[in-house]
Amino acid sequence: IPIGGADMPVVVALLNSYSGLAAAATGFVLNNTALIVSGALVGASGLILTNIMCEAMNRSLFNVLIGGFGGDSGGGPSGATSTEGLTVNSTTSDDVAILLSYANKVIFVPGYGMAVAQAQHAVRELAEELAKKDVEVKFAVHPVAGRMPGHMNVLLAEANVPYDQLFEMDEINGEFETTDVAVVIGANDVVNPAARHDKSSPIYGMPILNVDHAATSIVLKRSMRPGYAGIDNELFYNSNNQMLFGDAKDSISAVTNE
Repeated sequence: IPIGGADMPVVVALLNSYSGLAAAATGFVLNNTALIVSGALVGASGLILTNIMCEAMNRSLFNVLIGGFGGDSGGGPSGATSTEGLTVNSTTSDDVAILLSYANKVIFVPGYGMAVAQAQHAVRELAEELAKKDVEVKFAVHPVAGRMPGHMNVLLAEANVPYDQLFEMDEINGEFETTDVAVVIGANDVVNPAARHDKSSPIYGMPILNVDHAATSIVLKRSMRPGYAGIDNELFYNSNNQMLFGDAKDSISAVTNE
């Protein structure tokens, strides 16, 4: 069955639950209580995680399995909200460095683009530099960011980002209003404000990270190409948003050097 790239976290969680059910079934065949109990726990936790991730995308499991949104970034903009005639504010690593230096609180929002660019170590270095300047640094992780359950958590842990700086969506969403700068690294649909108000949007009703509530947001992307849902991101055109184009790893390293 063809599965969209952004749906892979859900499918992996579902397959994990199946492995638990298989273990439990084996336990019944072998009359092994340990296999039955452990298999039931794995199966149940996998199904619970699958349900949580489906809710995070505002889609049913059936919809995930039979097809995708607009395809993996292949489609053009869709939905009622038109961005025709709107422009984006492009910025440079120098300006971003100045903005971050004078911030009191910064929230990083990692996405699949960070994984592709392998920028997690560069992000950690930037976070450490900001900490030296007494800037409060946090990381906001959306449930379906990346290509597998916990993808962003694993990458950031690999880069030795302190675990107490990682926050789930529900924990940190209320903090964006008191955040000076939100830095989005390769995330797209999970920060799109259209999910709140555009009823014709395929992501309408999907819980998102409230990046647009920050005083300033900076989005790192290679281009203006839409995300998995195949729609334009309203955040990119906000007056308080700035776009830093280029490879995420190179861009973050340049900001750190500045």
